[in-house]
Amino acid sequence: MQSRLDKSPVATWWWTIDRWFLAAFLSLMGLGIVLSFAASPAVAERIGLDSFHFATRQIIFTVPALGVMLAVSFLDSRQIRRMALIMLCLMLVLMVAVLYIGVEVKGARRWVSFAGLSIQPSEFLKPAFVIMCAWLFAEHKRQPDIPGNLFAMLLLVLVVSLLVAQPDLGQTMLTTGTWGIMFFMAGLPWLWIVALGAAGVGGVFAAYTVFPHVALRIDKFLTGEGDTFQVDMGRDALINGGWFGVGPGEGTVKRVIPDSHADFVFSVAGEEFGLIMCFFIMSIFAFIVLRGLNTALKEHDDFTRYAVGGLVTVFGLQAVINMCVNLQLVPAKGMTLPFISYGGSSQIAIAISMGMVLALTRKRPEKRKQMGFGLSQRAVPAE
Repeated sequence: MQSRLDKSPVATWWWTIDRWFLAAFLSLMGLGIVLSFAASPAVAERIGLDSFHFATRQIIFTVPALGVMLAVSFLDSRQIRRMALIMLCLMLVLMVAVLYIGVEVKGARRWVSFAGLSIQPSEFLKPAFVIMCAWLFAEHKRQPDIPGNLFAMLLLVLVVSLLVAQPDLGQTMLTTGTWGIMFFMAGLPWLWIVALGAAGVGGVFAAYTVFPHVALRIDKFLTGEGDTFQVDMGRDALINGGWFGVGPGEGTVKRVIPDSHADFVFSVAGEEFGLIMCFFIMSIFAFIVLRGLNTALKEHDDFTRYAVGGLVTVFGLQAVINMCVNLQLVPAKGMTLPFISYGGSSQIAIAISMGMVLALTRKRPEKRKQMGFGLSQRAVPAE
């Protein structure tokens, strides 16, 4: 335990960090490891690997993810912006490169490999994109003559164009939705709300028309016809589990779902640990999003408000999409459950995002001192 009299960086960090956020993130990481041991052995055995291959790798991914999250949480807002700018430039280059040298999986190029490591640039692009848009919105509000909103729109167009080119329409919708919410927080006029809503509807219709796999998924969702094996099994797993589950390791659906350790880990949790576990997981995500939005609402600094709001929004939307796919409430879309689903790029990228949230929501003693000094000065009557 650190003493309040200790002025070292670690002690200062401990007394200024939002421990509720930290506890929630650590809980999700721990659940990810536990559920990996429950969901992944059947997948590993089915493809001829050691039973705990994916579970071991989940732990290997979680350790550096935790380190990255804690390291980022030590930064101040200016360092966060600089880090985001570097990440944004680097990931935009990789997003272009992935179109030419990326690994093609199921007709999409989203991964690029370096020295045996596979990276999904779009995962790392999201937090950098949110931070830079938050800065642009804040600068425009601080000085209206600065075309921050226009630059944020141009950045959105660039990012969306690269995502559609892969194609990755799930990340496109996630990024666009988050950007829209941030723009709304920044004082979006109602005319813009109508225009962006119409553009969103038009984008969905265009995706349905242009991309056959999108049309197929939407048609299968609406009609229930065609190959709906994974989503049907995911839903059945939740039904089979009931309130309290069939017991750890006793689930059967995970033995036939190809992505039970990744996109459908929520269904495995429901079958083996019951709906009680599902509600517990949902409550952690809801707590993070609501606490983040509440903190952003109380924040006086525009950049911090938009950044925290955007980061918890993209975090929450990704979780909602994953869980809704498992519940067969939306068309099937491969998207990880933050901190819980198996995946190296996703783990590290989400850790960076939540490290930024921890950094931006820290209590800054120097700010309190400055505010107190200002109040005392104003309290002195003029002679």
